[in-house]
Amino acid sequence: MRLERWRNMRKYSMETTVGVFVVIGLLCVGYMTIKLGKISLFGDDTYTLQARFASVSGLKVGSPVEIFGIRVGRVEKIEIDSQKEMALIHMDIHKGVKVYEDGSASIKTAGLIGDKFLKIDPGGSGNVLKPGGTITETTSPPDIEDLIGSLAFGQIKKKTPGSKAGNK
Repeated sequence: MRLERWRNMRKYSMETTVGVFVVIGLLCVGYMTIKLGKISLFGDDTYTLQARFASVSGLKVGSPVEIFGIRVGRVEKIEIDSQKEMALIHMDIHKGVKVYEDGSASIKTAGLIGDKFLKIDPGGSGNVLKPGGTITETTSPPDIEDLIGSLAFGQIKKKTPGSKAGNK
C-alpha cells in the first residue's frame, strides 16, 4: 500500500512539474506575440496624425516615422483622399512627441536602395497638432525612373561644340 501511494504521488508531482512548465511556456509565447505584434493591451501610448502627399511611392503600412533620425512611430494606414485627389497617410506617433502646425513631412529612403520611411520636421512655432490633426507641408519622394530618364535623355540632347543640326 505504501509503495503504491508513493508511486501515485511521484506520478502526480511529475504531472504538476510538466504542467507548470507548459503554463510558463504559454505565457512566454503570449508575451512574445504581444511584443512582436506591437499589440497594446493596457491603453494606447500613441496618437494619430495625418499627412497628404501627391505620391507615396514605395511607402508601406508599418514603415517607420522618424524625427531627427529617431523612430517615433509608424505608418498605420495609406488611403486615397478622393476629395483632394491625393494620398492620405495615417501615422501613429508616440504620445510624448510634439508636432506643431508648421511641421512638415517628407518620404525618404534609408540608404541607397533601402526601404522608404516618413521623416517629420516637427516645426516649433504655432500650436501643437492635436490627435487626428493634419500635417499640411509635405514633400513627395523623387521618382528614380524619371530622374534616370531625364539624365539619360538630357545627355543625348546636348550638342557638342562645332556640330551642326544635320550632321551626326
